[in-house]
Parts: sequence; structure tokens; C-alpha cells
Amino acid sequence: MSAREVRVCSGTACRSAGALEIHARLAAAVEAAGLQDAVSLTETGCMGPCAKGPVVHVVPDDVLYTGVSPNDAEEIVREHLVAGRVVGRLLWAEGLESPSQIPFFAHQRKNVLANSGAIDPDRIEAYEAGGGYGALRRAVSEMTPERIVAAVTESGLRGRGGAGFPTGRKWRFTLDAPGRPKYVVCNADEGDPGAFMDRAILEGDPHAVIEGMAIAARAIGADRGYVYVRAEYPLAISRLRTALAQARDRGWLGEDVLGTGFSFDIDLRIGAGAFVCGEETALLASIEGRRGAPRPRPPFPAQSGLHGRPTLINNVETFANVRTILRDGPEAYSAVGTASSKGTKVFALAGQIVNTGLVEVPIGTTLRELVFDIGGGVPKGRDLKAIQIGGPSGGCLPADLLDVPIDYESLTEHGAIMGSGGVIVLDDTACMVNVARFFLDFTATESCGKCVPCRVGIPTMRDILVRITEGAGEPDDLDRLRELAALVKSTALCGLGQTAPNPVLSTLRYFEDEYRAHIEDRICPSGVCESLAPPYAIDPETCRACDRCAAVCPTGAALGTPGEPPYEIDEALCIRCGACFKACPFDAVTRGARS
Repeated sequence: MSAREVRVCSGTACRSAGALEIHARLAAAVEAAGLQDAVSLTETGCMGPCAKGPVVHVVPDDVLYTGVSPNDAEEIVREHLVAGRVVGRLLWAEGLESPSQIPFFAHQRKNVLANSGAIDPDRIEAYEAGGGYGALRRAVSEMTPERIVAAVTESGLRGRGGAGFPTGRKWRFTLDAPGRPKYVVCNADEGDPGAFMDRAILEGDPHAVIEGMAIAARAIGADRGYVYVRAEYPLAISRLRTALAQARDRGWLGEDVLGTGFSFDIDLRIGAGAFVCGEETALLASIEGRRGAPRPRPPFPAQSGLHGRPTLINNVETFANVRTILRDGPEAYSAVGTASSKGTKVFALAGQIVNTGLVEVPIGTTLRELVFDIGGGVPKGRDLKAIQIGGPSGGCLPADLLDVPIDYESLTEHGAIMGSGGVIVLDDTACMVNVARFFLDFTATESCGKCVPCRVGIPTMRDILVRITEGAGEPDDLDRLRELAALVKSTALCGLGQTAPNPVLSTLRYFEDEYRAHIEDRICPSGVCESLAPPYAIDPETCRACDRCAAVCPTGAALGTPGEPPYEIDEALCIRCGACFKACPFDAVTRGARS
């Protein structure tokens, strides 16, 4: 075994920034230095800090390099691997070498993501070396289906796809359902804006999902499984295909697994990217080759699912938790989390936050810890305005709710949901009316249109929001929005339609003053809604006459002489494009008061 291992994050984000070239340049430099026998290189899944990528981790030295470019490869080999000197300019920050020293990592507790960023996901040997498939071996060799279901139930694991339904209860329903064959389906149709948790898990540790599905199959008596994954995830699909082939070759899938008489195999089904196919009955229809549209429940899939047979459906993260429960025991698993929400949760941090990326924390962690201790807070010295959590089905929580714990009950109480784990941080430049409009536009576009509440109600709410953001709002619009939201929530056919009004209801609950400013004062306080945006102005005290505003202004509205402050903006010429605001290095360009 090599004395050192250089791990190169090769998830989608780092690949897009040159990770594969970095790996190739590192390999060439290692060979040129004659270190082939002393250093091994590994392409891993996502290590987490997407904003800092590409990321390279040298072990056992435990030194993490961030923002690495292909041109840095030779220096890392020359300085670190040959001379033993850390390349300080590539560290997270001065003096922070080890992930354990970096707050982004130190506040996390990795269970589902334990292997992602640590092993080569294309090598089943790497997964097995860490105990992989040991839980499946135990499930098929030592445990009855009843005992497996009992262990999952005792662990307190809840579905990580959004609603948080108790996983053990769902497995029990499917085990007890009469009829054969039975199916296990993994929902990998991740479609929330800003969400990339399931994609990263499949890219970084596909065998964990396969092992969880096989254990579930043993528990409910299924011999066939499907992973339904969207076509927009080519790397996840590629690594899944490789992992499935390897698992069959090693005897973890297929006929008579480990000579126990248990047989189970998994097929991939590639979805076209319809958001509604994240709803379980629509997903099943798509697998069957029909149009992806939900149907009324009951019967639930546990009783009548794929091809009318009992079917267990869980999402990627739920299945990835199962191995830990059987490996460590349900008591150890349930020791993490809250009284009613056990274990850890993976979140994708996006938006106006310093450390965008993938994180895993114990359920019950507060929003403050997630956004500030791990996420590093809001950049550019701006203030936090809201946290949008739970995707289009979630809600927007204001900054004064930062100490709310992230668990199913607490979030629901405050008008949001856990969802699959997407978290979008909004700073004080965000317009909450426009945020609600964005999500309603998304759900209106993605609606299957099967039921009237979705087909008519959501676009009607969206049209009201459009009217408000364009300066044509009416005083009664807020009552109309609330009435329509209540109607859609109570009558829509599926969970996606029933939760679609949440962004509107939560923004009305916490940011009604912004709605009223749009309607009554005909102004967008944040300056986002173009029709209601106040004009730009230049603060004479901070202007340095650098001329950058004039250089980027498309209409010649920024007026002045370089070196002779202050500049001014001619409101008659200003088209409120914001180019000057973005270009000014001194924050001298501001929103002026509307005359």
C-alpha cells in the first residue's frame, strides 16, 4: 500500500472546474518525481465544499487544498509530496490544514456521506474494505425479514424524501401486503431548485444505496428493484451502472445471494426530468412506460404499486442510511437526532452563503448553526433576510427564526418542511414577493395538469404574483392568494400540488409588509422588480470618480469626470439595469428614493 494517498474530488461541481485535468497533471508529476510506489491517486465523490472546489485531500497528512487549478498540480507534488512543505496559499485559510480544524467540516457528523470524498466510487473493493455489504451479509445470513423491519422501526429512521414518513412503518406495510411479486424502488428523481443531495450520494457512494435496497428487498420479500434517476445526472448514472455490474460480479446481487436462497437484482430507469415524477405514484407510472401523473391514494404503493403489486418506495438518502442501522444497531442510530426525528440529514447549501456545498448534520441542528457555523454566513457584509428550505414545497423562514431546530415538527410549525434537503439562503437584496413568484412559476410549469386545483389554481396564484411584481397589484390580492392557497392545499390530487402554495403562504406570513409595499406604495423595497424599482443614485461621500459606472452604463446615464467626484446618474436615461451597482468597487451606487 502507498504511504500517501492524494484524493481528488471528482464530483460534478469539481469536474466542471477542471478536476479531471488536475488528476492527470498530478499523476504525471508523481511519475516524474518517481513516487509511483509511494503515492496513490484517487478520484472520489463530492467532499462537500463546492464553493472551494476543486478540492484535493492528502492523507494521512490530513491536509486539504482548495481552489486547486491544473497549474497547481506540479507544485503540490514538488512542495508537499517531495519536500514535505504544505502549500499555504491553497489552504482553506491561513493555518487551517486539516478538515477537523475547518468549521465547515468540524460541525458536521457524517454518516450517509462518510465514504463520499474518501473512496473511489468506481471500485467496489474500496467500499468493501470499509465494511461495505457487511450489513447485507448479516441481513441475508442471520436476520429474518421480521427482525430487519423491527430494527429499522426501532431506529426511528424517517423518509428523507420530504414528508418524513416513518420508514419502518412503510416497510411493515409492504411486508404484510399480500401478493407476489413485490418491488423495491429508489426515487432518485431529485428536481428541487438548488438541491443536489441525492446526485452527490449516487456519485460518491452508489454501493451504499444498492446495499440499502438489497436489505429492503430481503425485508419485504422482493426479488426486483428499480432506481429511477433523472437523465440530467450523467455521472450518477454512469457510476450506478458500474456499481451494479460490480455488485453482480461479486455476488451481492443476482440469483441466490451468498448461497442463502435470496435473489434480488436492480435495473435503472432514466427519467426525462419531470418534477412531478418525484411523486411516488407518478414515478411508478413512468417506470411502467406511461405518462408520469399521480393517481389518487389509497390504495398506496405498499398495497398496489408497480404493475399493481406491493411496492416499497424510498429515496436515495433513506436507503443510504439503512446499512448503518444494521451495522451499528438501531440504538446507536437513534442516539443521534431529536426525540421524534432520528439520525442525520444531508443538506445542499446554496444561494447567498459563503460556503455553498453539501453538508450532513444531526437532525435538531439549528438553522443558525447550519447557515453561519457551517455555511460561513452571508457574503459581502450583507444581512441575512430569509432561508428557503424544502424546495418548491417548502417555505421561507425569516432571520429571526435562526434558532429553530431543523426537525420535521419544528419546521412544519413555522410554515416550512424539511423536504429533501435543499436550503437556499437569501440576503437583504432579495424580494420575497419575487421569490414566491419564482417557485409558483416553477410548480405551474411542472404541474402534470391532471387535477383542476393544480392546473388552474397554481397558475392563477402565479398570475396574481406577476401582477403584483409588475405594479398592477390590487388591495384584495392578498386575500385572494390566501383563499386560493387554502383551496389548492386541501383539494389537490397529490402531495406536490398540496404543498405548492407553501412559498406563498410563508412569505405572506413573515413578509406581508413587502407585499403591501408593492401594492400600496408601488415600490419594490429591494429593487428587484423592475417595474417597481427605485432609481439608482450615487452617494457623493463614497464616490471616488473611478469611472467604472460610466464604463458599463449602456445608456450614458452615469455622468462625471474621472478623478473629479462625485458622479451622478441621470434618472431620465437610467434603465435600472443594475450594471453600475455591480461594477462600483466602493459601494457608492445605491437605490435612491422614488420621487
